[in-house]
Order: sequence, then C-alpha cells, then structure tokens
Amino acid sequence: MRNFITIEGCDGVGKTYQTKLLKQYCAERGLDNIVFTREPGGSDIAEQIRRIILDANNSAMDDMCEAFLYASSRIQHLKDIVKPALEQGKIVFCDRFVHSSYVYQGIARGLGLDKIVELNRIAVGEYMPEFTIFLDLSPQDAFSRKGGADQSDRMEAVDYAFHAKVYSGYKQLIAADPDKFEVIDASGSVEQTQRKLREVLIKRGILK
Repeated sequence: MRNFITIEGCDGVGKTYQTKLLKQYCAERGLDNIVFTREPGGSDIAEQIRRIILDANNSAMDDMCEAFLYASSRIQHLKDIVKPALEQGKIVFCDRFVHSSYVYQGIARGLGLDKIVELNRIAVGEYMPEFTIFLDLSPQDAFSRKGGADQSDRMEAVDYAFHAKVYSGYKQLIAADPDKFEVIDASGSVEQTQRKLREVLIKRGILK
C-alpha cells in the first residue's frame, strides 16, 4: 500500500525511540500529512488488546492465542487509524506490523510461517506496507546496550534463544523479498541510525 511504511527490529534495538525522533523531525518541519502509530495498539480498543498481550502476568498464554490477539489488534488498528489516514492521502509510519507476527509467532514460536501469513492475510487484506525499514542489530547487542530485557514486558522477557530465532527470522524474510525491505545498520549511535533512516526515506521519495 503506497505511503504505508513500517519499522521493524528485534526488542531493544531502539526502534520505538528512532520512530519518536523521526516524528519530532517531521513536526519541526511542519509536515502535517504524516501519521505515526504503533502495534500492537495504536487506537483505543487495540491498545486494550496490547495490554493483555504484553502483561507479564499472562505468561500462561497459549502461542496461538497470542497470534490471534496480535491479528485482532491489527484489524482494529487498521480500521481506526491506518485506513482513514491513507484514504486522506497521508503518509503512515507504523512501529511494527505483520512482519513482527511472521517472525515472533510464525518462526520463533514455531507456529509455522505459512499459517501466520495466512492469518494476517485475512486480517489486513491489501493493506501491506509499501516497504519495511529493518533496524539491524542482534538481540544480544541490543539488550547489552540497553542494560538487559524489560521483565515487565511479556515478550521482551522471553529467553535469549527465542530472540535469536526472531533475529534469524527477520533475516529469512529479508532474503526472500529484499526489494520490500530497507536494512539499516543500527549498531552506531542514535544520531547515526537516525540519519541513515532519514536518508532511506529521502531515497524512497517519502521525505524531501
């Protein structure tokens, strides 16, 4: 979907902070035709589902239940935020989208990539991103840089072996469809990563 850009990366990579910096950059330049949102969540009902998914007290959640909750949040988020913005001709940046489900549930949880792709095909229909920015940093380096995983976040608190599978899963998706991804080395400083992100968006014609 034209003008729909998603930002992905392993937990701890700084993805959300980089998105925040990009939002500030756009606001400072008066770019009011851009919407920033996130998943899971983004709108009221979707945020309620987010709290269930990420609550560390829900450690007994079944993996398939988790996958359906992500898809349910996504359906509501698209209806409330993404679709209306795109229909108004706006650019939408989303912090995580379907590729997170592909790697976290389909690959790392072992539910099967084909099954999760099909589930999300039903959930999103034609609303796939124009391209996806992947902030590339291994989970080991990411958690080391931020001082460890957030134990209050049910997904982030899963063991390192799980996050290693997530990282490998992203690499698998990128290798299968490289034209749909822009890979940014996120091992440098915050400023260096932000500059690379903006350069990609200028190259793609999203920013000027």
